[in-house]
Amino acid sequence: MQQGVGGGGAGWGQPGHQPAVPPQPPIPPAHGWPVPVPPHAPPQAQVPHVQPHSPPPVSEATGHIPLPPAVAGTGGATLAVLLIGPAGAGKTTVARHWASTRPVPTAHVSLDDVREWVCSGFADPQAGWNDHSEAQYRLARRTCGFAARNFLANGISCILDDAVFPDRPVVGLGGWKRHVGPALLPVVLLPGLEIVLERNAARSGNRRLSDEEVARIHGRMAGWYGSGLPIIDNSDLDVEATSRALDEALARTLGTPAF
Repeated sequence: MQQGVGGGGAGWGQPGHQPAVPPQPPIPPAHGWPVPVPPHAPPQAQVPHVQPHSPPPVSEATGHIPLPPAVAGTGGATLAVLLIGPAGAGKTTVARHWASTRPVPTAHVSLDDVREWVCSGFADPQAGWNDHSEAQYRLARRTCGFAARNFLANGISCILDDAVFPDRPVVGLGGWKRHVGPALLPVVLLPGLEIVLERNAARSGNRRLSDEEVARIHGRMAGWYGSGLPIIDNSDLDVEATSRALDEALARTLGTPAF
């Protein structure tokens, strides 16, 4: 007794009987060549010629399909940026680094630097906040805004830094947009309280504030959460990493439909 097709117990057939082999589907053509038709085949049995689909382009260097390029940040866009944060957040250092590493001309306009242009009669913030110091801050903001508009008019991006409070929208962020323009891009730099206290302690001169004042300013800055502005917690970031995070936040803002 011979074993039927397939072998094993399930493949046993009747003695002297060969099981019928079902018709096999035609083999698809290779490389677009037509399949030869036997002479005895009727006309309707001829297999039509089918052109195979072209494969996707493949990179010769890697053998993989190339991916789209990653987001490269703000690139060569001409921008006006306002970097907001409490004393000791690293605003000035980060703003200067971001401006100096961009591929296009970019200026850094520091509010504190402009405020300190006043030599005789300078309103030292360590002496307390009063009408005199408030007037010099307003004057410095207007001067920075004029400088920013002048840079932008000449095709040079600019970044400004200031401790703008969310509970004073008209004087703070609203005032900056009046001075510079409505396209001003604000970003908040807000590390933890321990970090700003540590950085403030390393300062000298009139830019060093008391711990109580730093804690008060930091607490008011928490109001920016929920405002919709980009917020960067740079507690564990160095200057270069914070600068990259700033550029990425600005690129995302530029890519939003509402902008």
